Amino acid sequence: MTADGDRVHEGPAEGDQEHEDPADGGPAHGGPADGGGRTDGARGWREAAREALYGPRGFYRRPEGPAGHFRTSVHASPLFAIAVARLLCRVDEALGRPDGAAFVDMAAGRGELAAGVLAALPPEVAGRIRICAVEVADRPAGLPERIEWLDAPPRGVRGLLFANEWLDNVPVDVVETDGAGVPRRVLVRPDGTELPGAAVDGEDAAWLERWWPLPPEEGLRAEIGLPRDRAWAGAVASLDAGLAVAVDYAHTAGARPPFGTLTGFREGREVPPVPDGSRDLTAHVALDSCVLPGGRLLTQREALRALGVTGARPPLALASSDPAGYVRALASAGEASELTAPGGLGDFTWLLQPVGVPDPLAS
Repeated sequence: MTADGDRVHEGPAEGDQEHEDPADGGPAHGGPADGGGRTDGARGWREAAREALYGPRGFYRRPEGPAGHFRTSVHASPLFAIAVARLLCRVDEALGRPDGAAFVDMAAGRGELAAGVLAALPPEVAGRIRICAVEVADRPAGLPERIEWLDAPPRGVRGLLFANEWLDNVPVDVVETDGAGVPRRVLVRPDGTELPGAAVDGEDAAWLERWWPLPPEEGLRAEIGLPRDRAWAGAVASLDAGLAVAVDYAHTAGARPPFGTLTGFREGREVPPVPDGSRDLTAHVALDSCVLPGGRLLTQREALRALGVTGARPPLALASSDPAGYVRALASAGEASELTAPGGLGDFTWLLQPVGVPDPLAS
């Protein structure tokens, strides 16, 4: 498990993206684009990634689903879904246990989290909770009939909206400073070759100045998170009351990566980011820019511990009184440790955004 947390690297990366030969499909820098427009099929990373991920032949429409290429906390252990189910119960209680309360799983993949939460809910809660999975791909076979399959979050619901590794796949534009220190939009061709475009201006420039100011040095990069801010605000607005949670690998002001984080993943390996639909395209989230009034950030380690996932080893005495139970408890502790490990999944950031209810994880 890398420090990035969710993507498991099962082998060496397919080349260093800073030195990849364009003929091999990796990024390289060409000359400036005429007037910042398209040159030989080049376009901004946001537009290119949107088509590569969500277009008719996009990565997230492939039949194997995301789990065929990388593993998230959902795939690492059923304890994650159990913890989310506990959080849903807390939200449900804060709402007064209403009929028709909802669990909304944003970027649901193949419905793994939605199904896990449904299975983990107490019967008296499961019987009246609406379970919604939101995803661009077609509904997978074998998903429980109780789970609604939607292409957008339902509006006006009361409950828990949970977005696990959604925002990192909301496409954003990439900028890079030129020889004069001016941030310019990075254009990319279908083979991954990059070239500089026009200087950043308008609301994108204002976002950079506020959230990711770049020193006037050549070669520094950033990802403009404004589309993610807006996507998150829209998701939160779909709730009448309850809690919205975004979980992602993130960075905050004062610790932004100087060269950006855009990368690709395919078949368990980190690969150069090429917008051809063959791989995931992802970039860490400036999650502090997404926080709305009343929201807060905490690590996954802190959040899961507050929900009873600690990784504590079972008492050794259990090995004598209940050997099989001890083995099960030991395995569960190992899974919990992976979900909360520093330098791994435990370093993921949770954004909690209560809507008309108290923060259910507040001490």
